[in-house]
Amino acid sequence: MKMDLSFKHIKQDLPASIVVFFVALPLCLGIALASGAPLFSGIIAGIVGGIVVGMASGSRLGVSGPAAGLAVIVFDAIATLGSWELFLCAVVLAGVFQIALGYLRAGFVAYFFPTSVITGMLTGIGLLIILKQLPYLLGWHADFLGEQAFQQFNGENTFSAITHAISQISLPALLISAFSLALLVVWDKYLTPKHKIFQLIQGPIVVVLLGIVFTVILNQASAPLSVDQLVSLPVISSFTDLTNEMAFPAFEQMFSLDVLTVAAVMAIVASIETLLSVEATDKLDPQRNTTPTNRELKAQGLGNIFSGLLGGLPVTQVIVRSSANIAFGARSKLSAIMHGFFLLIAVVAIGGLLNLIPLASLAAVLIIVGYKLAKPATFSVMYRAGWEQFLPFMATIIVMLVTDLLSGVIAGLAVSVFFTLKHSYKNSFHFRDTVENQNDLETHHIVLAEEVSFFNKPSILKKLNSLPENSKVILDFTNSKSVAFDVIELVKDFSAKAHHRNISVETVALKY
Repeated sequence: MKMDLSFKHIKQDLPASIVVFFVALPLCLGIALASGAPLFSGIIAGIVGGIVVGMASGSRLGVSGPAAGLAVIVFDAIATLGSWELFLCAVVLAGVFQIALGYLRAGFVAYFFPTSVITGMLTGIGLLIILKQLPYLLGWHADFLGEQAFQQFNGENTFSAITHAISQISLPALLISAFSLALLVVWDKYLTPKHKIFQLIQGPIVVVLLGIVFTVILNQASAPLSVDQLVSLPVISSFTDLTNEMAFPAFEQMFSLDVLTVAAVMAIVASIETLLSVEATDKLDPQRNTTPTNRELKAQGLGNIFSGLLGGLPVTQVIVRSSANIAFGARSKLSAIMHGFFLLIAVVAIGGLLNLIPLASLAAVLIIVGYKLAKPATFSVMYRAGWEQFLPFMATIIVMLVTDLLSGVIAGLAVSVFFTLKHSYKNSFHFRDTVENQNDLETHHIVLAEEVSFFNKPSILKKLNSLPENSKVILDFTNSKSVAFDVIELVKDFSAKAHHRNISVETVALKY
């Protein structure tokens, strides 16, 4: 796995990495808490996800770390295995399994996720971020920071937590969050477009620094925020403190049936979550770069091996951090790597200072990220795309909000498959390619079927990618009665990039 690292965009990547660091820090701790694991294990996973996975990954803007979607699995696995050290063995083995999946080219699964489901997942994540951060915005913190599922470990659910927060509003936290939100909106809408200095210095960084100032002022005024309203990072003052916080695998039972079973489950779920995040991140990428999915599985496997060996939680590519990375201007993978180094520096050098950051400030940052993912215009666009796009989109969102991410994606896929089967009942799939020479130019005439569904996307993509340079391709949709939105998007993307290989693209009877 090569490391294509560049410092060309350091001006954009540095401030974005700081923002991602501030977003990742409390989430690493919260996910560890929700998983029933040592808090420091979440920080280790964040460091490994940033540095190790960041260097090995082919994703330009994806950020990896501990995933809330694995919290329930981790919680149950620790109880089943009866030992944190034995669980770490399962994490290492899960990494080995993921590397094997990468070499077996299992990453092709990512191409089977329809655009409507990926868009629904992104919008659902945005709404989920907003709903989950509202209690922190109001100063009530009885749930878990990293929890994303509807039903929480403490008996609360997404909406009951908001209800309790409203009934127990903390005025200092509310003032901090209101000021933070107002500053972020003004910064993004009015200041950034007019002055370069505000483009260089990101609003969330200023919000966090002012949050620390507010904490100090409140402490001086003898009206401090409570401990659970602040970041809570283990303070490391010596190498001994650092080693005491770490744990290492107990390899003597590594190949027991229970450990192998837990490892296999984690590898499968972590790989699916990673592939979902890869598809979503590539969709958000302004440059529309395509992440090599098999390489990503290998990178995640390497990360899980390192995380398990050092005493960390399992890692995946995470859409919350990835979307924050994109939203605040990252241009290359350097941002993800630097955020990992910032987590490392924070642990060993400035834990005490970071523990002055109000969670209300961070909640304001995340709510802005959530809004950017779930803009009202997205619903309008998907509705205009037709019922076959809108219904899977809405099913994904609704089920995500009342269950969890994977359940939402499965629900959206089920609705998409229903429409596909409905069309397939009427039309069979047909794909014919004829090659001819016209004016010494090799021309590929591809006639597509009556029904072209998102299931056909991988084979069409493979065919288009196999076309030789300096050639012409005619994509003939004359006989096509139904063309999936995903295939139309695929043709658009291929047409936009084809000039790099000197391929001429002509479409016949394709309605955009």
